[in-house]
Amino acid sequence: MLNLKKVKPLDKAFLESIGFAWHTDSDDSSYIADELVEVSEQEAEAYYEAANELYDMFVTAGQHIIDSNLFHEVGIPFNLVDMVKESWENEVHWHLYGRFDLAGGLNGKPIKLIEFNADTPTAIFETAIIQWAILKFNGMDESSQFNDLYEALKENFKRLVTLSEDTSEFNKLYEGWKILFSSIAGSIEDEQSVKLLEYIAKEAGFYTDFAYVDEVEFSDEEGIFKCGENYEYWFKLVPWEDIAVQEGELALILKNIMANQRAIILNPAYTLMFQSKGILKILWDLYPNHPLLLEASDKPLANKKCVKKPIFGREGANVSIIESNGTVSVSSDGEYGANRAVYQEFYEFNKDERGDSYQAGVFFAYEACALGYRKGGEILNNASKFVGHYIKG
Repeated sequence: MLNLKKVKPLDKAFLESIGFAWHTDSDDSSYIADELVEVSEQEAEAYYEAANELYDMFVTAGQHIIDSNLFHEVGIPFNLVDMVKESWENEVHWHLYGRFDLAGGLNGKPIKLIEFNADTPTAIFETAIIQWAILKFNGMDESSQFNDLYEALKENFKRLVTLSEDTSEFNKLYEGWKILFSSIAGSIEDEQSVKLLEYIAKEAGFYTDFAYVDEVEFSDEEGIFKCGENYEYWFKLVPWEDIAVQEGELALILKNIMANQRAIILNPAYTLMFQSKGILKILWDLYPNHPLLLEASDKPLANKKCVKKPIFGREGANVSIIESNGTVSVSSDGEYGANRAVYQEFYEFNKDERGDSYQAGVFFAYEACALGYRKGGEILNNASKFVGHYIKG
């Protein structure tokens, strides 16, 4: 049983004043829990070490996919394969950030990888700003958190230019290159998350601007524009697989823009390999019985309780829990049912006394840099709550 500390919730008017407008769910309940998960220093360190080790494993798996031409196994659309290869081979296509979703890690329960949100991870605002503000609002030591996300992102933006761990040369090397940040119109959560990233990039020293995706202009030969102004970088909170499937013409233009070296797109196309849950099988093939992994296959696991999930899917949609006898005990609906599936060994999350499940989200920006939790039922979905944490000394 994990330990929780009751806290005074942040005022909704305050949340809205800082741009956090998605504080209340459709059932009128608060999206941000009025509790914090108690984490020991040793547990925080274990999350940090696990995410760093997992990232190295994902890089090895990514190289294996490219070397062995296994793009079909991870569901990479054919019109993105060249972009995946190009972005992988050229270091200017820097991975800005991702988020590992992990089970366990508390009260002696071993940490296990659930998946890696490497392309379009959200919960940035909640992790970097909100859970820190909860500590401050409740008179707690705001440094008592595993939460360097803001500074880590700022440093990793600088690495787009320095391309190395050392960012001290950024001002010397930076030549005024601009980043255009984009989300799809109509989602306040996506828009404000992207605008937070834009603010951080500006603090890092970049010239920046924001535009909804449908306001951005694309040219095979000239690059990416807003209102006639050219941008050397484009950050888009739009899944690569959606661009490939739903916007095939744009996918081709972006491929040409990359080939002509007219713009760099963030997160890079190769992060779709990491994002695909198909990579869970490849990781298991490469690292069988690794302590951070759960067995995964493209077929149901014989005589084992497992979770079936689409290789591309979000917020717990179209997920099923299959018992060892083959019966489905829990399932969710969604729009990803036609996608290929992966089967991952079932592993119970840490739970509270009410029976709610807690999934750890560990952000990675050059290294592991922040921790936050989501709580919900056996299948976490878009109704799950965000729960902050504090480190008990």
